[in-house]
Amino acid sequence: MAETLKKGSRVTGAAREKLAADLKKKYDSGASIRALAEETGRSYGFVHRMLSESGVILRGRGGATRGKNKATAGANS
Repeated sequence: MAETLKKGSRVTGAAREKLAADLKKKYDSGASIRALAEETGRSYGFVHRMLSESGVILRGRGGATRGKNKATAGANS
């Protein structure tokens, strides 16, 4: 999907299905929603909605977590 879509343009019909399939494939391959939004020239919300509509199970946000195990392990050492 080298070409970017004109911002705010409606994507309908076959073009929408193709875009959703492309986004799904790239997201499943590890691309982030933000990276896909930048690549397509669309908003984060648009890409998120397209992925949700195509049945993708979205990944968690990631990053460091504040679990009890890490907090108590540091206090006990």
